[in-house]
Amino acid sequence: MNFSYTEEQKSVRKVVRTFVDREIIPFIKEWDEKGHFETNILKRLADLQLMGVCIPEEYGGVGMDYNTLAIICEELERGDTAFRTAVSVHTGLNSMTLLQWGTEEQKQKYLVPQAKGEKIGAFGLTEPNAGSDVAAMETTAVKDGDDYLINGSKTWISLCDVADHFLIFAKTNPGAKHKGISCFIVERTFPGVSTKAIKGKLGIRAGNTGEVFLDNVRIPAENMLGYEGEGFKIAMAALDNGRFTVAAGACGTIMASLEASIKYCEERKTFGKEIGRHQLVQQMVAKMSANLEISRLLVFKAGWLKNSGKRNTQETSLAKWISCDAAYEAANDAVQIHGAYGFSNEFPVERFLRNAKAPVIYEGTREIHTIMQGEYALGYREDKPLRKMLPAWPFEGILIKG
Repeated sequence: MNFSYTEEQKSVRKVVRTFVDREIIPFIKEWDEKGHFETNILKRLADLQLMGVCIPEEYGGVGMDYNTLAIICEELERGDTAFRTAVSVHTGLNSMTLLQWGTEEQKQKYLVPQAKGEKIGAFGLTEPNAGSDVAAMETTAVKDGDDYLINGSKTWISLCDVADHFLIFAKTNPGAKHKGISCFIVERTFPGVSTKAIKGKLGIRAGNTGEVFLDNVRIPAENMLGYEGEGFKIAMAALDNGRFTVAAGACGTIMASLEASIKYCEERKTFGKEIGRHQLVQQMVAKMSANLEISRLLVFKAGWLKNSGKRNTQETSLAKWISCDAAYEAANDAVQIHGAYGFSNEFPVERFLRNAKAPVIYEGTREIHTIMQGEYALGYREDKPLRKMLPAWPFEGILIKG
């Protein structure tokens, strides 16, 4: 096994870190306070070819491997969770799902402009009464001639107000529970689609999150992704990609918490010495450092499986669970190290703590992932090959850019 970064990955990390230091960190406090989502960041990420980094060149992407995507997510979350979330949703949940399940026509129409960053994609699974219990969704899609009519609503949808395309999950056979769910590509411009941002969030205030309403939205049959009744499988495959990027982003929160804590330890003195000289402070810093390495290893193992074209649900779930818990713990310890100043937005650690709570909940709660790992360990759960797998890297016939 090779644990070193490639020269290409080192170069990407440097580019993204420089971008974050120049274009996110100096402004994020103001954006967070105002609840402002800076859409220009998405345009700049597209300029840097980072919105489709792991999509093959033939579909408008750059053709780099999945662990390079992880590096990008880590560095973006070091700046703020809002912008890692944007890449997670656009690339991980939407574009990678189109790459895995889309027809050639769907890929050309929707994936190509998304990979180039010309269009933005979002993902609509969660509903007011259906989160972890996906089968409880109430959104329906009824066949009407050659079309489907979709009615319902989705909530906690990232990029709701800026996305051009949504992957919407709806019941085509309400009595069949999980097997009655289908997936549709829905354009914002379709009549009957409307959105509304959610205000008053605990964290990720610089992100755009909200509701999507679907009122008799007419969808052409060719906009169904996969087969009818295959929506649950598609959603779970999409979450393997989304959770991977969330886990990678959590490494960024740990890294940011560690960097801020080390800086403060060097500046702050108590009892006649730098606070970093106190053993209990060292214990918190050491725990952050260890958890950063552990989380990165779990993420890169999941990425290695993705690169190999292998099912990675168990490994991605473990990476998401452990790294998100570690990120919340790191942010909490960073606030503790900063003392009373950590309770103020004079320092960034209070924002890290607020932001770190959401990933412990979304894309599978801590409790869901705990149950999943217990079932894997006990032999109650076994992953079977899907009808379609995410393409293995390197992509055949694709020239990787340096």
